[in-house]
Amino acid sequence: MDTDRRRGGHGRAVRLTALLGCGVVVLAGCGAMPVTGDVKAVDASQPGDSQVQVYAVPPREGASPLEVVDGFLESMTSDDPDFRTTRKYLTAEAARTWQPSEGTTVLAKAPNRNGPTIHDKARKTTETTYTLTGDQVASVDAQSSYRPLAPSEYAQTLHLVREKGADGKQEWRIDIVPDGLVLGQSDFKRLYRSVNKYYFAAGRTDEKPALVADPVYVRNRTDPVTRMDTATQTVRTLLAGPSNWLRPVVDSRFPAGTALRKGVTSLAPDDQNVLKVPLNKKADKAGQGACRMMAAQVLFTLRDLTSARVGQVELQGASGPLCSLGADEAEDFSSDHGSDAPDSQYFVDDKGHVQRIPGSSKGSGDPEPVTGPLGDGAVALSAVGVARDEQLAAGVSENQQNLYVSSLVVESEPAAPVVTSKARKPGDRLSAPSWDGNGDLWVADRDPADPRLLRLADGAGEPQEVAVPGLNGGRIEALRMSADGVRIALRVSKGGHTTLHIGRVERHGSGESEQVSVEDLRRAAPQLADVSAVSWSGRSRLVVVGKEEGGVQQVRYVQADGSTSSSGVLPGVNQVTAVAAADDEQLPLMADTESDGIVKLSPGDNWQTVLKDGSSLVYPG
Repeated sequence: MDTDRRRGGHGRAVRLTALLGCGVVVLAGCGAMPVTGDVKAVDASQPGDSQVQVYAVPPREGASPLEVVDGFLESMTSDDPDFRTTRKYLTAEAARTWQPSEGTTVLAKAPNRNGPTIHDKARKTTETTYTLTGDQVASVDAQSSYRPLAPSEYAQTLHLVREKGADGKQEWRIDIVPDGLVLGQSDFKRLYRSVNKYYFAAGRTDEKPALVADPVYVRNRTDPVTRMDTATQTVRTLLAGPSNWLRPVVDSRFPAGTALRKGVTSLAPDDQNVLKVPLNKKADKAGQGACRMMAAQVLFTLRDLTSARVGQVELQGASGPLCSLGADEAEDFSSDHGSDAPDSQYFVDDKGHVQRIPGSSKGSGDPEPVTGPLGDGAVALSAVGVARDEQLAAGVSENQQNLYVSSLVVESEPAAPVVTSKARKPGDRLSAPSWDGNGDLWVADRDPADPRLLRLADGAGEPQEVAVPGLNGGRIEALRMSADGVRIALRVSKGGHTTLHIGRVERHGSGESEQVSVEDLRRAAPQLADVSAVSWSGRSRLVVVGKEEGGVQQVRYVQADGSTSSSGVLPGVNQVTAVAAADDEQLPLMADTESDGIVKLSPGDNWQTVLKDGSSLVYPG
């Protein structure tokens, strides 16, 4: 069989064996292994099939330099334990020093190899070089953190020499090789999966903690280097600490140096659904309160792994059990438990009044005006944002010039605007507002003469301008705050395109002297040339509306690290102008459309019209 790394008829056939389905009992969970039938070859680059197990084949005797290069590339896509077979394509010294776990380069397709390049004709029988090329679309660092990239040219060399083997014969082997792996997207998706590890938002008290998702990629099934299963790899990355990008704004309750006990390669709940996690003696330093928070980090980290349904976590130190925590108790540490009615939705009706749809997850709620001036029509509005505890709401006036804040629980007189834009055109004035998990209100003033990102602590007081040093001349068109309050999604316009970026919200000081900035902006959906709407959908996922260069509008899920969610592209819907999703991913996805009004998409269903009239539908936040 051929994979795409041998395009144009070059190279040899893939010398890998793959077993599917019940052929490998531990992968498919089958009751018995068949003893008859053929083993069929499959494409090693077949996307999305995590049940494919690929085995590496060592170089044959007398293999040519081209065969050695192809065999090495193919072997990197295998489930080779500790890459022992892969290292057989390297010289003894290179095999000893090569570090495959130093990161992964992800190419659009499996790498091309160009060559050979002969540097010295007199030595062409003893050394040669091949160049690996392709379009790099992402990288995964040694911390397992994914970073998408606009497609860029990749080029690395493999230098080969003739080395005497154990039998005394001279064989071609690679002596200069870059650390890490080089994989095409399809192989990467087959070999790795995205998981969220969880840390606590820095600066929050233990009485009001907020867990923050830190997405990483771990190996499907067993990691070739550590021999750990997926759950154990995930816990190992959790204990290693947050990714460099998130580190400035989160804390881990695990004492420094805490790690899994030596030799632990498998973690699974027992028949009582209890997962016992053996830790080294560093964990013994934690008190009971901190230990319960450590257990919450483990529970949230493992909750999305279908192979590890955990009802309770028990952390074990060097001398025995340290603490335990049940899944229900762990909800106290969630960042989205503040609202008593998290499935409520709010929208602006055709008269500019704010209305609420209670209990909308069941589809039985009837719209009703909210309490206070935002609901009685004292000021006609164009957009609304509701605090996550549903006590306050902020509305942008119909002409987008003024921002008002009002209570949703008590009647009050209309208040003066808390923010006023001086821009001449409505489209250059205020964006829709958004509330973070701290109760702070955020809005962008798009005035070309003075574009600003503004924050109002607790939704009141003097607006504070928030520095965004990574804009590089771009203008914020819209924003959405995450429930944890440490990340912000920004639609930024520049050069005729509007793209999506994720920023880290850093806070320094406290009270009136607190300074807030948005740091280290990262492009979140580089494949989309224009993004028209975005909303957070859960702790580490966004729903994005946009177009690829020259393409049509699409609605898709994107992970907070910028990788494409396994959920992929959603069913099509026409002319979407805004989108709203809840922290609870099981609640319907909502969208404003130009032709069908407000529509919803429930899990496993198609888009359905909810309201023909109305706009700016939002969940709290």
